[in-house]
Amino acid sequence: INDDDDDLPFNHEPNAVQNATSSNEQPEPPAEQEMPVSIFEEENSVQLEPINPRLELPHYKFPPIELLKEYPNNKIEANEEELNDNQQRITTALRTYGVEVTSIEAQLGPTVTLYEITLAPGIRISKVQSLNKDIAMSLKAEGVRIIAPIPGKGTIGIEVPNQKKLIVPMHDMVASKKYQTNTMELPIILGKTITNNNYMIDLAKCPHVICAGATGQGKSVALNAVLMSLLYKKHPSELKLVLVDPKTVEFSMYAPLLKHYLAKMPGEDDAIITDVTKVVAAMNSLCVEMENRYELLKKAKVRNIIEYNDKYKERRLNPENGHHFLPYIVVIIDEFADLIMQVGKDIETPVARLAQKARAIGIHVILATQRPSVNVITGLIKSNFPVRFACKTAQAIDSKTILDCTGAETLIGRGDMLILSNGNLERVQCAFVDTPEVEAINDYIQAQEGYLEPYELPEYVDPNVESAEDKGIDLRNRDPFFEEAARLIVGSGQGSTSMLQRKFSLGYNRSGRLMDQLEVAGIVGTQVGSKPREVYINDLDTLEMVLQNINSNNPR
Repeated sequence: INDDDDDLPFNHEPNAVQNATSSNEQPEPPAEQEMPVSIFEEENSVQLEPINPRLELPHYKFPPIELLKEYPNNKIEANEEELNDNQQRITTALRTYGVEVTSIEAQLGPTVTLYEITLAPGIRISKVQSLNKDIAMSLKAEGVRIIAPIPGKGTIGIEVPNQKKLIVPMHDMVASKKYQTNTMELPIILGKTITNNNYMIDLAKCPHVICAGATGQGKSVALNAVLMSLLYKKHPSELKLVLVDPKTVEFSMYAPLLKHYLAKMPGEDDAIITDVTKVVAAMNSLCVEMENRYELLKKAKVRNIIEYNDKYKERRLNPENGHHFLPYIVVIIDEFADLIMQVGKDIETPVARLAQKARAIGIHVILATQRPSVNVITGLIKSNFPVRFACKTAQAIDSKTILDCTGAETLIGRGDMLILSNGNLERVQCAFVDTPEVEAINDYIQAQEGYLEPYELPEYVDPNVESAEDKGIDLRNRDPFFEEAARLIVGSGQGSTSMLQRKFSLGYNRSGRLMDQLEVAGIVGTQVGSKPREVYINDLDTLEMVLQNINSNNPR
């Protein structure tokens, strides 16, 4: 028998050990020398079902596809007159500058048509690339982009916006066979390519994403598409969301998901983070969560979250040793530029740490910004976010910052995106999901039975903060909220600084000093890692005696 609990099938059923042991075996040992009963002896072993984490919410139902809007008259139809006219104009424009074309074919997409051109022998590709603006002028169209050459083909491509642009409904994406039958860990279906194929990526393999572009060009549409893709595929036991919304309006409609999908900071009522100082604390808290998860992986002798969860579901990890099923955590930060401007390195450092290390333990970060400058998307951030969504940018330099090449400045907006993934650049029309659709889906989820409490992130403790003894706390200078805070903590049995912040509307520093005073008074213990402080007093009657004694010995 292997003595390592983490490598053996563990029985989560309390009565199974008794059932697995026959009554005529060796006599019961003395209490002081209690011997563990093993359920793994071959003749007495009981075959147990694998653990299904979805049974935590056994009656949960995924939102019906009918909650997403259909657009019945939204089919792509070729306009032969428009196609022939554009082919003629492209051929004429190229010949004007000495570029001969041997053939030209059109591939019709929802908003853009790709004209695939075969050049005559001896024509340099660089000559065609320099004619971008001339071709756009001859076509009387904006948003013309040249692909020279098309990867894997001996042709060049010219993308021209259609006169009639179609919506790509999220309904069609979710209903597609590609989405319904996929086996990805975190499937995200974003929209349609210019060749009219559904574009889908696995966020777990990305593993982190930057979404950038000018105001009103489709970033919000893309973020909603990401969230809808996840909500239609992942059970609440398998996915948690951390939503950061400095504008306070972008993610507010996802608040109903609190008891199902949202993760929150300890002591906070609202899971959606809008306060800048709390964003920094949340990112550092996620770093603590990351380190805690790595400890679990180390104990389980596995390399990533998939191996860990498989081992747990097979009952080979003992919950008494701290093991539990690990949901994926997707962190979406809107207006990252605004956060960088206000707190700088305080936010960049934990985000970079997560981007560098969090992939293996199932934490994935999506950054959105409307100002993709090098001050915001720094080299440290950029190197750890290999997948990037670029909506239309104001200028070419912004496109270079996001994609390492120009092109995003020529997009036509309204969800028209360039996506860089695995070194390949793909033009995608993002799937559209309207606000009423999002609200209907969130309300449908909220109406179902959820967890008693939201998924709580560990409390972050700044290692640079001095202990109460180091600060020389004097109880004669007690905070006005000292007694109320003591009663709150003893009543709740939870020594949490963030709870004091929330209940008394205090700043972080003041609530920290107040907690230090409670420590010196012997009401709570010292801070140990990210855990809430231990509460030394168990009932309010005893507390009142302690407070009376403090008031007598330490008059203000």
